[in-house]
Amino acid sequence: MTRNRASAKAAGTRFETSIAGYLAEQVDDRIERRARNGGKDRGDISGVRAPGGGRVVLECKDVARTDLAGWTAEAEIERGNDDAIAGFVVHKRRGTTEPARQYVTCTVADLAALLTGQRPPEAK
Repeated sequence: MTRNRASAKAAGTRFETSIAGYLAEQVDDRIERRARNGGKDRGDISGVRAPGGGRVVLECKDVARTDLAGWTAEAEIERGNDDAIAGFVVHKRRGTTEPARQYVTCTVADLAALLTGQRPPEAK
C-alpha cells in the first residue's frame, strides 16, 4: 500500500502518541503529545525535563527515508523556540512498533546538556 499525506500524518500521530505514552509511563506522567504550534514549532512531545529541570525538545519522525542532518537541524530550531537546553530526534526503527526500541539521535552538545543540566556555552 502506498503512503499518502493522510496516511503519513496518521502514522506520525500514532508514533508521537506511542512515544509520549511510553515516556509518561516510564519517566513522568506530565509528558504528553504536544498540540501543534504553527510557525514556532516547539517539538512533538511536551513535559520532558533534564535531571536539572531544563526543558528537552523531542522531535518524532516516522518516515521511510533517514535524514539525520535535517532532523537534528529541525530539533535545534525547535529547541530554540522552546528555550530548551537540548533537542533530540526520536525516529522509527523499522520492524518494531515497541516504543522502547525506537532510536534517538542528537548532537554531542545536546548530550552534554542532558548530562549536565545546562546548555554548553559554545553551543548556544
